[in-house]
Amino acid sequence: MAASSPDTAPAAPAVKRDRTHYLYIAVIAAVALGIAVGLIWPDAGVELKPLGTGFVNLIKMMISPIIFCTIVLGIGSVRKAAKVGAVGGIALGYFLVMSLVALAIGLVVGNVLHPGDGLHLTDALKETGHAQVSSDALPPVEFVLSIIPVTFVSAFTEGQVLQTLLIALLAGFALQAMGSAGQPVLRGIEHIQRLVFRILSMVMWAAPIGAFGAIAAVVGSAGLDALKSLAVLMLGFYITCVLFVFIVLGALLRVISGVNVFSLFKYLAREFLLILSTSSSESALPRLIAKMEHLGVSKPVVGITVPTGYSFNLDGTMIYMTMASLYIADALGTPMSIGEQIPLLLFLLLASKGAAGVSGAGLATLAGGLQSHKPALVDGVGLIVGIDRFMSEARALTNFAGNAVATVLIGTWTKEIDSERVKQVLAGEMPFDETTLLDEGAGAEVPEQRGELAKA
Repeated sequence: MAASSPDTAPAAPAVKRDRTHYLYIAVIAAVALGIAVGLIWPDAGVELKPLGTGFVNLIKMMISPIIFCTIVLGIGSVRKAAKVGAVGGIALGYFLVMSLVALAIGLVVGNVLHPGDGLHLTDALKETGHAQVSSDALPPVEFVLSIIPVTFVSAFTEGQVLQTLLIALLAGFALQAMGSAGQPVLRGIEHIQRLVFRILSMVMWAAPIGAFGAIAAVVGSAGLDALKSLAVLMLGFYITCVLFVFIVLGALLRVISGVNVFSLFKYLAREFLLILSTSSSESALPRLIAKMEHLGVSKPVVGITVPTGYSFNLDGTMIYMTMASLYIADALGTPMSIGEQIPLLLFLLLASKGAAGVSGAGLATLAGGLQSHKPALVDGVGLIVGIDRFMSEARALTNFAGNAVATVLIGTWTKEIDSERVKQVLAGEMPFDETTLLDEGAGAEVPEQRGELAKA
């Protein structure tokens, strides 16, 4: 029959070309150009800061709806509330343990290096330090109360991550209790999620402009001379973060999940580049959610672990606060004993929770924590303002790496990960759909079905 001949056989579907690699080449070029502009024309570089701020704000605009949709779909697709509670309990327990490990590592390195010895503080630097203390810093009780939004909608309009988490948890459990009656709502939220990711994929094309403005402003304002006296602190912090990520997290990932940390980070290379150029781990949060689901971690685990981790699993921030506190104490000529260090750092451990990966949040949290616990040290915060942006990049990268590893580990512990799919994705056999940030055809799946993942 003619219909069966090769000439008339149906053509194979065309494979869509991934043009987004041009975007990330443009980001690298923009970073290099921004550094050059900041060094050659520092005043002009500083004036370009609104470009970077604008791009980060565009990303932050999408965070609340993405977190809401992800958590609601993750919880709503699970039939038993106990399962959600188990995932959340394991996640919070893991986050607390890793925060303490990060704190301990920073404590050891800071006490070995003593990078602040011999520095002198001027009145101008003291004033700069006090200027970093946020007037919005709240005592513990008021902080807990602030998690409750004024209205259901204000959780989205005010951009408060923890408020959005609360509303999403309530909505997810409510839809879960509704059973089959809640399925149409879940399908609607899933379509909204796809719309939000599509908008985000459009926003990402502004990344080179944002990276250019952000890097030019940092280099223009800090310069090279401002960095020389603080090189020991920066180098020590970078090395500590690298050791934590590749030795501590890498060992956990290999032993528990059988995944090579280098393969996982290669899979997330574009997200690391995006964070490096914006110094904000929030800029990669939506992409991490999409990529973890594509990797083979179930929707409930991703929906609970990733957004919660962005508020409670800040490994890089803990290392930074530990080393910065010791650095400031040494620089002021008032080194702290171990008995003084531990209470302060435990206080900062609590103060850092909720300071999701926004550029500059770590410095404000450090200043606010010192003001509340040991005010005399706030004078020294001005010493690290000049290099905070460079250190914030390492903070954000470490926080992001910690959350990516945590998602795989918690998926393994709860048996909500498809190990075969993980191997295929990391081997490049199942490429991620960069055009929509979601797998093709996912919109046709029923949320209830997507919550049931093949067990390894």
